[in-house]
Amino acid sequence: MEERILLIVDSGSTKTDWCVLKNGEIAQRIETLGINPFFQSKKEIEEVFSHTLLPQLFTTSFYAIHYYGAGCTHSEHTDFLKKVFSQYLTIEDTIHIASDLLAVAHATCGKDAGIACILGTGSNSCFYDGAEIRAQVSPLGYILGDEGSGAYLGKRLIGDLLKNQMPIALKEQFLSTYQLQPIEILERVYKRPFPNRFLAHFSPFIKEHITEPCMRALVVDSFREFFSRNLLQYPIDQYPVHFVGSVAYHYKELLQEVCTEYRATIGKIEKSPMNGLIQYNTIKTPQ
Repeated sequence: MEERILLIVDSGSTKTDWCVLKNGEIAQRIETLGINPFFQSKKEIEEVFSHTLLPQLFTTSFYAIHYYGAGCTHSEHTDFLKKVFSQYLTIEDTIHIASDLLAVAHATCGKDAGIACILGTGSNSCFYDGAEIRAQVSPLGYILGDEGSGAYLGKRLIGDLLKNQMPIALKEQFLSTYQLQPIEILERVYKRPFPNRFLAHFSPFIKEHITEPCMRALVVDSFREFFSRNLLQYPIDQYPVHFVGSVAYHYKELLQEVCTEYRATIGKIEKSPMNGLIQYNTIKTPQ
């Protein structure tokens, strides 16, 4: 039997999952830093390939590549990524480039209609008809939107901390845990690269102290905003709502609570779309 090797990639702003399939079986899985052509330069993305990915891959020749990634909504970004893949890898057939949102739709809805959501470092959502994304509310990024995301939770946490909107003991514990001074926090947010990653990495602190009323309210309010500003524009009363991402997974109980509040039928809640993507890209639809 002819050997057929596929590469399936799921990339967010924080990390990228690479899965090599040999004749439908998982042969290798690799994790690297996230890739987002909307925010990163050509040099930064090439460094992920040359310094991290290539030294680990057991092969650089693939039948096809299915790449789902953040920032892949414009042709200039998808064309750029195809050039990078072609520069470092040999592809026999095709390089498929799609958004990370379509990855979630494929992984959770499969061939069925539903509402697919990302709640990770950033957030996003869409109505998927079983074949294509039919409606999408723009996420607007961590400054103007991304409600319910890790970056949004971190932004709210930092804002509450610096404006003295949390118990003093909790504030002191935060500053002690991360060894940060207010001036350092502001510099990381306003002057250094990837402030969304910086803000999102405070989510574990929120999770650790979720029994504190202010921490619980922060998460619940963020999920409510995700619903009111995004999901209410879709037919959530007619189709299941699926979630993928670290925030959705780690705050599952509170997310389910808010779904019930909005009378939404909750579907899958997964930390990563990769297992669903493997199934979607290897199981053929009967003719």
